[in-house]
Amino acid sequence: MLETKGLTKRYGRHKVVDDLSFRCGPGEVLGFLGPNGAGKSTTMKMVTGFVAPSSGSASICGHDIQTDTLAAQRRIGYLPEGAPLYAEMTPQQFLEFVADVRGLSGAGRRSRLDEVVALLHLEPVLNQSIDTLSKGFKRRVGLAQAILHDPDVLILDEPTDGLDPNQKHEVRQLIRSMSEEKLIVISTHILEEVDAVCTRAIIIADGRILVDDTPDNLAKQDGGDLDAVFRRVTQGNGHKDPEGTS
Repeated sequence: MLETKGLTKRYGRHKVVDDLSFRCGPGEVLGFLGPNGAGKSTTMKMVTGFVAPSSGSASICGHDIQTDTLAAQRRIGYLPEGAPLYAEMTPQQFLEFVADVRGLSGAGRRSRLDEVVALLHLEPVLNQSIDTLSKGFKRRVGLAQAILHDPDVLILDEPTDGLDPNQKHEVRQLIRSMSEEKLIVISTHILEEVDAVCTRAIIIADGRILVDDTPDNLAKQDGGDLDAVFRRVTQGNGHKDPEGTS
C-alpha cells in the first residue's frame, strides 16, 4: 500500500533524506523512528505529496504521489507535525469543511462525523474556537480530520504529542483498532509509542535507514532495552545531536 524507491531530498548541499526504499502493507503499524533531525517529517511530507523529492519516488496503493497525486491523496489520511487547523473555526466547522473537501455527503457524512467526534471525545469543545483549545484537544481535532474519510493509509506524525497519559492510551487503542485493514505509519521519536502499537520499526538517522525489524526482535537486543538499542544504533551512526529539527 506504500512503497518508496530511492526517496531523496536535498536542500542545497545538505541531503536531508538519503535514498530511502521500503514497502509496507495493510495490517501493519510501522513506527518510523529517529532522533530529531533524522529526516522523519521530511519523509512523511514527501510520501503525502506536500514536498517534492529531489529524486526517487513514493506510491500509495499503486498511485505515484507525484504523477497521480489526487488519486494517491484520496487514499491517505495525514496528521502532520503541528496539525494545521483554522484557528478561527470551531472543531464542528472545521470537520464539516474537511467533509466537504473529502466529498462526503448524505447520511454517511453525518454518521461519519458523529462517529469521529465520539471516537476522539470532542463533544465538550465542538463549538469552541480552535485557537482557545488546549494542545491535546488541537491534536485530537487534527487526528479527527485525518481519519474522517476512513482512508486506507494513515500517516501520523507524532500523533500523541501534547496528550496526557489517558489521552495517549485512548489514541493508541484507536490506532490498534483501525490497524487490521489499514496501513498506519507513525513518525515518532518516542520508543514507548513503538512498543505500545507498532508491528514493525524502521530507525533512520541522517536520512538513512539503519534498522528495519519488529519491535519484538529489537527488544531482544541490549537486554530488552529499546532505549539502549536506539542509542546504540543512532549514535553509532555518528548522530550525536538529539535536539535538532526534522
